[in-house]
Amino acid sequence: MAETEQNPTMPGSGARTRNSSRTRQDLLDAAAELFGERGFERTTIREIGERAGADPALIARYFGNKAALYLATLPTDDTGPELPDILDPGRIEDTLRRVAGLGPGPVLQAVVGKHDDDAVQAAASARVDKRMTEGLERRLSDADLESPRLRAQLAVAALSGIALARSAGTLEALSDADPDEVVRLTGAMLRTLLGS
Repeated sequence: MAETEQNPTMPGSGARTRNSSRTRQDLLDAAAELFGERGFERTTIREIGERAGADPALIARYFGNKAALYLATLPTDDTGPELPDILDPGRIEDTLRRVAGLGPGPVLQAVVGKHDDDAVQAAASARVDKRMTEGLERRLSDADLESPRLRAQLAVAALSGIALARSAGTLEALSDADPDEVVRLTGAMLRTLLGS
């Protein structure tokens, strides 16, 4: 259904007729690009609106807030066998590099702290479970290890905490360490925890 949307942030723009589903998709596409380029924290709602050619206020209308928009940009079909295992050195390295370069997004933040918005927290928690914990818990159950869910969540929390602490720079030995050594020691710690 077409609707009239004002876009006061775009030069020379007045009232125009846009399709609300197209505007929503434009905002999603722009957000995905900017989050990928700059990360969650360094991307502003205004920049998303500008890139989408839409009023940034529409983000609140269609998504609620920036964190909910971020969650909406994440793919949902990532639980298949192609998703790397948490013990895979490539996955550990990618997690550390992504957090160092782009900062933590709401999903990673949901691992280490509660989000202000309960709906966003629930969505982020479900995302963490689906993307990182479920498969690992299943594998630990199949191996007859005790407390498989707890072990899986401890592993996710450990990797998340290491990535956040390394990027924060507070723990200087961790921040300054050679990335390959951090990946190797993190993998060894996770293998011990997961009985591998």
